[in-house]
Amino acid sequence: MSDVRRVTTGAPWEEQFGYARAVELPNGLVLVSGCTSIVDGQIAGGGPYEQAVNAFKVALAALEKVGLGRDDVVRTRMYLTHARDVEEIGRAHKELFDAVRPAASMIIVSGFVDPSLVVEVEVEAFRGAPA
Repeated sequence: MSDVRRVTTGAPWEEQFGYARAVELPNGLVLVSGCTSIVDGQIAGGGPYEQAVNAFKVALAALEKVGLGRDDVVRTRMYLTHARDVEEIGRAHKELFDAVRPAASMIIVSGFVDPSLVVEVEVEAFRGAPA
């Protein structure tokens, strides 16, 4: 039996593409799959700032399912489709994680499955991360 814990949220793509929203490893590392601002099948928030906030909320909700939260986040990745959105997405990240200061990456990509999406985020957290 594996000590790896997998968390699903019921999002249609999890079943369709065969992945878990979050995976917790025995060493306490929790990896959260790419999250967008799609909530209940609809994009929550139109602009880059709003989409980033909502995408991070989806990721943080996955962490809550394993008993972790924002303070346990050690790494974030932000994938965005336009360099013009760097400031807005960065502002959302700062508002959510300024006190935590995780390692972070911001990467420009050519697009997402839904062309209305402008940002996708990944989060890694650690159970027992030092304060």
